[in-house]
Amino acid sequence: MWAFPPELVQADAYARHFRLLGHDVRFQCGTDDNSLKNVRSAEAAGVPVRDFVNANADRFEHLGGLLDISNEEFVRTSRDPRHIACVHALWRACAENGDLYRKAYEGLYCVGCEQFYEPSELDDGRCPEHGIALESIREENWFFRLSRYGDRLLELVETGELRIVPAHRRNEILALLRRGLTDISVSRSSERARGWGVPVPDGDEVVYVWFDALANYLTGLGHGSDESLLQRYWNGGQRIHVVGKGISKFHAIYWPAILLSAGLPPPSSILVHGYVTVDGRKIGKSAGNGIDPESIIQSYATPDALRYFLLRHIRSGDDGDFSAERLEAAWSGELAGQLGNLANRVLALLSTAFDGIVPPVPDSTFVDEAARLPGKVAEAFDTYELHVGLADIFAFIGEANRRFTQRAPWADAKALLADLTLEDREATAARLGASLAEQVYGLAIIARCLLPFLPNSAAKLHSRLGIPSPRLYRDPLIVGGVKAAPQAVLFPQRTAA
Repeated sequence: MWAFPPELVQADAYARHFRLLGHDVRFQCGTDDNSLKNVRSAEAAGVPVRDFVNANADRFEHLGGLLDISNEEFVRTSRDPRHIACVHALWRACAENGDLYRKAYEGLYCVGCEQFYEPSELDDGRCPEHGIALESIREENWFFRLSRYGDRLLELVETGELRIVPAHRRNEILALLRRGLTDISVSRSSERARGWGVPVPDGDEVVYVWFDALANYLTGLGHGSDESLLQRYWNGGQRIHVVGKGISKFHAIYWPAILLSAGLPPPSSILVHGYVTVDGRKIGKSAGNGIDPESIIQSYATPDALRYFLLRHIRSGDDGDFSAERLEAAWSGELAGQLGNLANRVLALLSTAFDGIVPPVPDSTFVDEAARLPGKVAEAFDTYELHVGLADIFAFIGEANRRFTQRAPWADAKALLADLTLEDREATAARLGASLAEQVYGLAIIARCLLPFLPNSAAKLHSRLGIPSPRLYRDPLIVGGVKAAPQAVLFPQRTAA
């Protein structure tokens, strides 16, 4: 049993959205392998650390495939041959800038967080994140002059040059910066790390896991080796991180400071999500409330049920509770019950009345409302409120269902079978055609808006409508005259677990 990280589907939705906007996108993810907690977990399991880490990384990478994640790069920090060169290049750049020095220290360390805590930061003497007792550590290591960058980081966050959303996470980082920063240890003794990790250049220690792990973003761009991708994507574009709230400090304070020291641009945006909980408790092995996403995906025969729940029913920047019952209600009541049912009814009538050929789309308030939907969804991406974008889509689906029911086009379809005058027949056919055509247009807009969220279902809906999935949002939308395919299945029934 294990958990599913919401950052995978959030980051994928953004990558797909930006590609549809026509941007040159490189989407990277990976695993942070070189932590002390991995060493200890492997020891507890009685297996070599490398075997333990590889098994977990395999499962995580496999999950990305199951969830239809469209990343260009997956970096494993313990085995990617580029990673040591990248970490060493960062280390040497910080050293040349005078930001690394030796110092003896003693402090309280949480292995789960891989960081030191001040006594005032603890919750009844325990780690505020993991609820475990801390270890007292005394070592002499390399330190990074984090304090040197406090004013610059404060300026970056206050001006929005380093954008942190949602606002309450930004405020947390600002509070930390305004209290002042202290230098941090960036190496660990090889003895305590059991020799696991990236070695310090020309030394007998290992690099602190967060200095090592954060370099992952640059490893996939060839920093320290072939830097053509680095110039193209890091130095020449926007740098967006999607991270969990428990590691926002490392990404919003440690990482930008290291980059500034090394002469590299800091992140442009840090999008911070909350935790997926079960009965209000964070998912974790110790809590015994893990969830197997693979079995969920298999039972629905598509990744889109889980993608939809994570993107719609968990607010982008907050915690959200998961249950199998809520997932099933979202699938059967919203995706199948609202969108699937609407598509089935519209296309069945279209097939009966017009042999599946879509009549010309009329001018109507409904068509105008549909045309405004992509702008609402784009705004949700701009504000890191993906749940709002999906809510807007399904609010429009609700309106489409209401309009379909009010206009009752099946009555016109039935009337066409009766003995009508030519004038009445033409008027009835025109009314029926306009009603069905505007609904198909609305469904086509819905399909286009769903592409970054539910790529599998959106592609199927395009196919049912007889409209190719666009390469870009701005590709022309041609609805009238196309032939729909009502026999295709949009949302399959859930299979028994």
